Amino acid sequence: MKRVVVTGIGMINSLGLDKESSFKAIVDGKCGIKRITLFDVENYSVKIAGEISDFDPATVMNPKDVKKADRFIQLGLKAASEAMEDAGFSEYESERFGISSASGIGGLPNIEKNSVIAETRGPRRISPFFIPSALVNMLGGFVSIEHKLKGPNLSSVTACAAGTHAISEACKTIILGGADRMLVVGAEAAICGAGVGGFAAMKALSTNNDNPQGASRPFDANRDGFVMGEGAGALVLESLESAQSRGAKIYAEIVGFGESGDANHITAPVPDGPYRAMKAALEMAGKPKVNYINAHGTSTPANDKNETIAIKELFGSDVPLVSSTKGQVGHCLGAAGAIEAVVSIMAMRDSIIPPTINYETPDPDCDLDYVPNSARECELDIVMSNSFGFGGTNGSIVFKKFKD
Repeated sequence: MKRVVVTGIGMINSLGLDKESSFKAIVDGKCGIKRITLFDVENYSVKIAGEISDFDPATVMNPKDVKKADRFIQLGLKAASEAMEDAGFSEYESERFGISSASGIGGLPNIEKNSVIAETRGPRRISPFFIPSALVNMLGGFVSIEHKLKGPNLSSVTACAAGTHAISEACKTIILGGADRMLVVGAEAAICGAGVGGFAAMKALSTNNDNPQGASRPFDANRDGFVMGEGAGALVLESLESAQSRGAKIYAEIVGFGESGDANHITAPVPDGPYRAMKAALEMAGKPKVNYINAHGTSTPANDKNETIAIKELFGSDVPLVSSTKGQVGHCLGAAGAIEAVVSIMAMRDSIIPPTINYETPDPDCDLDYVPNSARECELDIVMSNSFGFGGTNGSIVFKKFKD
């Protein structure tokens, strides 16, 4: 079976416009959550999010074309370009280089905007760019055009597990010989009235508007919901042969991935699904000793409890260190898995575990070492990244530090 390695990474989120600045801020325990400025939140019960405030889409695409692409596509283009540059290609065979993109919701701001236009101004005023700017798979479309990638063009739309599933789909494509290289891009930008209002109506979001930077508190007893974030993560995957043939820098090898379904409830999670996804990933990896888990850790009462139960059941008395970085950047929904994969790889590169910030009051149901509040230096050879989504869809990836 072909071995799959990571040779390029990129990231943008509320703490930074590139992988290095945002990772440093995450490790330092900084928080990018603040009052929303993308729309008027006066009448909303939730007024905070992990919003990117200093991104100029004209830096990643022709200013005349900005209106043709929703914000999630623009963010995806930024992360993808960084990953491709990081991979250091001098040239590549376009037809053997594909893309696996991911988003949980896609162009919700444009859907919202054009729905209002249709209702108030009539259907003839709908933008001709509306549909191609909002479709989830147009993230892969725009990025593939930008980088001339003519291999498989795939898209995962599995809620908050989408970014992780996009990685496993890319791995499968390379393993089965469908491509030699795959660019994975997960992006989300759903901070708009419909997005925030919709999640708030479900009682899924924290309402701690007076303390934005303390609102997302994974595994803490006083957690009251997640905080929405926006951003993108990107990874260049290659067969080991492809990477070695060009003398590429190799960050990590993907040694296992697992997927499962809860078949239980459309929004309420259970421990069984996450347990089976992690178990499948671990078994595929050959059951190595995992040093660190970047948890889904959303800061909702149900997820954090259930993920803890699943981790304990799988690892028994040898539970790895666990942390969630959503307290720093918010929950980036379909982009979360890609962003957190990049964070996991960088943690392994730098031998440091990002902290779980805002951890103040222990929860008897969440009784693991979550690396509270301060990063911890630790040699990392094997890391796991988890993502779980509405509809009972789960994904887990195992990365191994690459050693010649």
